[in-house]
Amino acid sequence: MVPVGAKVITPVAEGRQSPGEAGQIGGEEASYGYAITCDAVLAPPWAAAGPTPGGRADAVSLVHVVEVPERSAARLEPVIGSQRYAQLTQAADRVRQLLAGRTIWNVNSTATGGGVAEMLQALVGYVNDLGVPIGWLVITGDARFFATTKRLHNQIHGDLAGGPLDAAEAHHYTRMLTANAVELLGRIRPGDVALLHDPQTAGLAAPLAAAGARVVWRCHIGVDWENDATQAGWDFLQPHLGSAEGYVFSRRQYAPAWLPDDKVSVIPPSIDPFSPKNQDLDAATVRAVLATLGVLDGAAPQVPARFIRRNGHPGTVTRPAAIIGDGRPGPDDPVLIQVSRWDRLKDMGGVMRAFADHVVPGGGGYLMLVGPAVAGVSDDPEGAAVYGECLLQWHDLPPEARARIMLVTLPLDDIDENAAMVNALQRHATVIAQKSLAEGFGLTVSEGMWKGRPVIGSEVGGIIDQIAAGTGLLLPDPADLKAFGQAVRLLLGDPAEATRLGLAARAHVRENFLGDVHLLRYAKLLGALISRT
Repeated sequence: MVPVGAKVITPVAEGRQSPGEAGQIGGEEASYGYAITCDAVLAPPWAAAGPTPGGRADAVSLVHVVEVPERSAARLEPVIGSQRYAQLTQAADRVRQLLAGRTIWNVNSTATGGGVAEMLQALVGYVNDLGVPIGWLVITGDARFFATTKRLHNQIHGDLAGGPLDAAEAHHYTRMLTANAVELLGRIRPGDVALLHDPQTAGLAAPLAAAGARVVWRCHIGVDWENDATQAGWDFLQPHLGSAEGYVFSRRQYAPAWLPDDKVSVIPPSIDPFSPKNQDLDAATVRAVLATLGVLDGAAPQVPARFIRRNGHPGTVTRPAAIIGDGRPGPDDPVLIQVSRWDRLKDMGGVMRAFADHVVPGGGGYLMLVGPAVAGVSDDPEGAAVYGECLLQWHDLPPEARARIMLVTLPLDDIDENAAMVNALQRHATVIAQKSLAEGFGLTVSEGMWKGRPVIGSEVGGIIDQIAAGTGLLLPDPADLKAFGQAVRLLLGDPAEATRLGLAARAHVRENFLGDVHLLRYAKLLGALISRT
């Protein structure tokens, strides 16, 4: 059920209007302490209009509800086994009883693009099916807000480019979230659980807690070391987070030392085996999708590029990719693929240099660097710049490298179709790369492993937790391009070893990174939180 006054969006069809399109938020600086009531929070001028009759929000509503189709949790039983499935349903019964009519609200800053949004699409759907009241709210930020949170993201990953955030940026961050809090508090009731995701939402903890919500901040990013940049990022966030009752990280090493140990939980993310990105696709369908994208040389098979959408309805891949590349692999040529956002920390440029310098001379195969259309990820203002840098780098390559390296951007007009595209590309890959310089978790690793493909990953962050011994290759130094190139040549040239690693990789993901394991950990956290007076 959609709360009264909420604007309903489906990520496929609609985007979000930024307040920056209507005007800047101005006024006096709000206190970090939030010693104010809900009525005293200053809203932007357009918020006063309120919802229109019938529950439809004003066109400039800041907060939107994401409608997520129910996903049958029973479908997991054949994959995870009857014992694990019974544990999941019993945990759902306990949480439902503890909530006693209250709701769990996930709050983040985008409904499309990136692993957090994809994961919420799956988990919220399963929890809905299990009968636990849950919702998903998306806040709005203007360009300045997202530029600030992108710098925070980079700082928490150890990159201080642009220097520490100043008082004016802190002021704007607080003001933007204060405005969003006005609308959130029209939906989130006292006693409801608010799961706030990542730095974009940290400034909501205090006003929501002051209004009686049980606040948990979930941080999906981090590094397991400290420098001036990480210190600056956490210094910025610390004043906003004291009101939260719990904190969730993908790895314990990511939690800053000033958080109380008894309030920190470790919950790694998960993949959904039935999502458009991970569902089984036969070889002919994979070929049909790749032919539609335009990434393969040769005739297309005479079958439609079909997949199953999140709502259970059939879908077809019809949109082509935008491709930069002088050549195309044949259907049987070995291919290395990295799928990532266009983000400097994903080091797409480093993968390109390593392949051009250490694989192309004397080695076989092709490289596809695959990312989203840069206009389609609303909370990542850096994407276009990073893609542009990769494009210039590609143009400077020698002809023999340009013939074997492709930059592929996938449309985000339809997020299910986009996910099916990624699915087919990963299933076609001989080897998958994730050569990140820093990584909160890097769920594309588990996605590739689930498809029975070996992954060559940097020994950083959550990649370490995913690539267990005998399931792929971990490289100690992300900057060692020669070692990366040697690993690529090894696996592209040894199909038997690649197959052996891939089979072990799939089994490892089944045991550790499917949704039931994820939800059981949240059930334990929520049980402790709700029981606490």
